[in-house]
Amino acid sequence: MSLNPRIEAVTARIVERSQGRRAGYLETMARARDAGVKRAHLSCGNQAHAYAAMGDDKERLAEGVAPNIGIVTAYNDMLSAHQPFERFPDLIRDAARRIGATAQVAGGVPAMCDGVTQGQTGMELSLFSRDVIALAAGVGLSHNTFDAALYLGVCDKIVPGLVIAAATFGYIPSVFLPAGPMTSGLPNDEKSKVRQKFAAGEIGRDELMAAEMASYHGPGTCTFYGTANTNQMLMEFMGLHLPGASFVNPNTPLRDALTVAGVERAAAITSQGNDYRPVSEILDEKAFVNGIVGLMATGGSTNLVLHLPAMARAAGVILDTQDFADISAVVPLMAKVYPNGLADVNHFHAAGGLSYMIGELLSEGLLHDDTSTIAGDGLALYTQEPKLKDGRVAYEPGDGQTRNDKILRPAADPFQKTGGLVNLTGNLGRGVIKVSAVDPSRHVIEAPARVFEDQESVKAAFRNGEFTGDCVVVVRFQGPKSNGMPELHSLTPTLAVLQDRGHKVALVTDGRMSGASGKVPAAIHVCPEAADGGPLAFLRDGDMVRLDAANGTLETTADLASREAATPDLTGNGTGVGRELFEVFRRTVSRADQGAGVVV
Repeated sequence: MSLNPRIEAVTARIVERSQGRRAGYLETMARARDAGVKRAHLSCGNQAHAYAAMGDDKERLAEGVAPNIGIVTAYNDMLSAHQPFERFPDLIRDAARRIGATAQVAGGVPAMCDGVTQGQTGMELSLFSRDVIALAAGVGLSHNTFDAALYLGVCDKIVPGLVIAAATFGYIPSVFLPAGPMTSGLPNDEKSKVRQKFAAGEIGRDELMAAEMASYHGPGTCTFYGTANTNQMLMEFMGLHLPGASFVNPNTPLRDALTVAGVERAAAITSQGNDYRPVSEILDEKAFVNGIVGLMATGGSTNLVLHLPAMARAAGVILDTQDFADISAVVPLMAKVYPNGLADVNHFHAAGGLSYMIGELLSEGLLHDDTSTIAGDGLALYTQEPKLKDGRVAYEPGDGQTRNDKILRPAADPFQKTGGLVNLTGNLGRGVIKVSAVDPSRHVIEAPARVFEDQESVKAAFRNGEFTGDCVVVVRFQGPKSNGMPELHSLTPTLAVLQDRGHKVALVTDGRMSGASGKVPAAIHVCPEAADGGPLAFLRDGDMVRLDAANGTLETTADLASREAATPDLTGNGTGVGRELFEVFRRTVSRADQGAGVVV
């Protein structure tokens, strides 16, 4: 089928907008590519330092003929999603040796868990960790001894940070290797009910703790469809994973075989072979459009509305939030995965998963098929499914059928006709709202504002019984310049309780909510942010606020121009739990609608 006219128009708009930046980027990558294999230009002393600890691999490294693969790892054993990476370097080195290549850990990058820091001070470092990850990966690759790179990362800021680094070193072919989701535990809807009961004071901490431990119970990614699993989807839609790699459980024979296959593919696509595939050619405008299509079709995390523009800028591509909204308007919501449904990602994968979705979207003309990927030319390669045959990965065509239409539906008969992301504009600024999990009766909320300057104050007001009617909860001074733009996910149970009591409730904030925001309407990423003189700084309790997702507006009837902006004391945001180290980030960060980036 021919490409959908809206997808074609948005792509053309992005190409035109990015023309100068993209051309400069590609020119830089071409110069780096033309310089040839970098190890050949190192002095003997340089090389001796690089190979000193490599044992039997020294001779191959010194010869400089076989590909040398750099491993950038986000391993730590505090993140369940990253703990399986402990085994990967040995698997990778062994696989490389078998094909006559070599592999070295180029460096490690930090990886914080938003699940640990939700509602805590450490969350104020979370978004900025993306830029630190990009910088750390760049330091590892700056040794200039690698013909390809393997990136080991899964979670929220880790994959975007690694993609920024991969694009910066875009003349080097790169393969992203996931670890996979943990096996299913306590169903997410049951966990959510327990959280709401705790927020309402109906159960104690012991019951809450038991439910949380039964949900997050083993190695692998959390099984709800938040930012981490949205990242994995993106890597397939954008061609940086091997087909079908995203949602295979850790420490299984197929998972290990996919890791080995990723090593073999990385070695095959270096400039020394006949199928050179640098990241700079993969991450083009079409790849980013495909990623946005996947985001909308799956109902993925709103965090990617921040991350994708930052990732794109690193590759010379400029995205705008209107691009997301325009694509969302023609892309059907095909999946129902928690918090948009009851299923988890394991159920989604079993129902047909990404290979089914990509096939459906291609058949409807909603994806660019003519893209370069690490697997070869054309996104249709990603309709295949990996199977284990004699200990190795073998690909078979997908059967093109959903195995559970309560979880995964055809593009022609979706759960919703649109992807559910709406761009909001008005006299309160510019933001976005994800409505894929919000009941249509709540797409328009008009109510008096209750204005807060941190999420703890919202929860305190709830405990004190102050919410007695319809309201728009405004939580301002939560943007990147204020305090690093933490997720406000811990507000979800509180707001959900108010909604369940029959009140019309919405959230408006210059902060984030993530893919776990769920059923409460939330206008997020509002910019300019309050700390940058944005309109939210002028709101007062009682002002009428209208959040209209149907028409894409965010407005108040109050006369903001006649007021002075609120000036809260933000000095406390700069100290404690490492916040001192990020002062330069808070001062130089870009706006949310530009990706809230520091290094791009």
